[in-house]
Amino acid sequence: MSTAQPPFRSGFVAVVGRPSTGKSSLINTALGQPVAPVSPRAQTTRRRQLGILTLPHAQVIFVDTPGLHAPHDRLGERMNAVARDVITDADVVLVVFDLSSPPAADDERAAERLQSLPTGKPVLLALNKVDLVKQADLTRQASAYGALFPEAEAWAVSATRGDACANLFERLVGLLPVGPQFYPAEELTPTYERDLAGELIRAAAMSLLHGEVPHSLAVVVEEYKERTDERAYISAVLYVERESQKAIVIGQHGRMVRDIGSLARRKIEEMSGRQVYLDVRVKVLRGWRQSEGALREFGYLSHDR
Repeated sequence: MSTAQPPFRSGFVAVVGRPSTGKSSLINTALGQPVAPVSPRAQTTRRRQLGILTLPHAQVIFVDTPGLHAPHDRLGERMNAVARDVITDADVVLVVFDLSSPPAADDERAAERLQSLPTGKPVLLALNKVDLVKQADLTRQASAYGALFPEAEAWAVSATRGDACANLFERLVGLLPVGPQFYPAEELTPTYERDLAGELIRAAAMSLLHGEVPHSLAVVVEEYKERTDERAYISAVLYVERESQKAIVIGQHGRMVRDIGSLARRKIEEMSGRQVYLDVRVKVLRGWRQSEGALREFGYLSHDR
């Protein structure tokens, strides 16, 4: 007697929440390698980023989104719009909260935004960073986040250690619709290596810089040449908004920009599997976060908007 195979499931999972909850880290954990840039700074993710998990019985397409927040400039408004669009189009919504601290205003704002989802769209809560929570605080913190979505299932996980992540991902699979495989099994992301390199350079800079400077950064990859299967040359420009920021990014005797380049190069090599020669320069473009033209040029606005 033959055993019927379960139907193949596939779909898009919007990974949303306020900045710095570990959305990108959770996706990288699901895929087993980094495709979404991460740094200790809020708002590292500015665009939607796809990560594809293909299993024998399913294909989960994670859509990383910018953190929902109160915007202070045109860039922030556009980032929130990207997250809203992804939520609208998704099959399942995975809301990521930082369990190591109580709900903040941005968490409540994200919850309010998501309450207006079309009826019937599944929502799961990933209470991330459980490894940073004292046992005495665990129940109280989890209850506070669960109260924001009383009807949603909540999973306490750790993206860095992997605690309960496999169970969460399997639950996501069960909520996806029956459907075809959208991408080849070996493909982890449809994003071009050139664009990923730019995001990894910016994430490296955000990891090493402090204050307002990290949020004033934009990266343009001017040249990406695959010289052989094992080697690539990348030329990139780090844009900031003021001359004083440029001096900080360059650093004394050029030390900071060299450190940024070194960290970015390692991350790009890990992503691409190639040895990389990386040339990073720093330029000033005043007020670019408020400029529609600059946002379009840097890829944050489509040219038909």
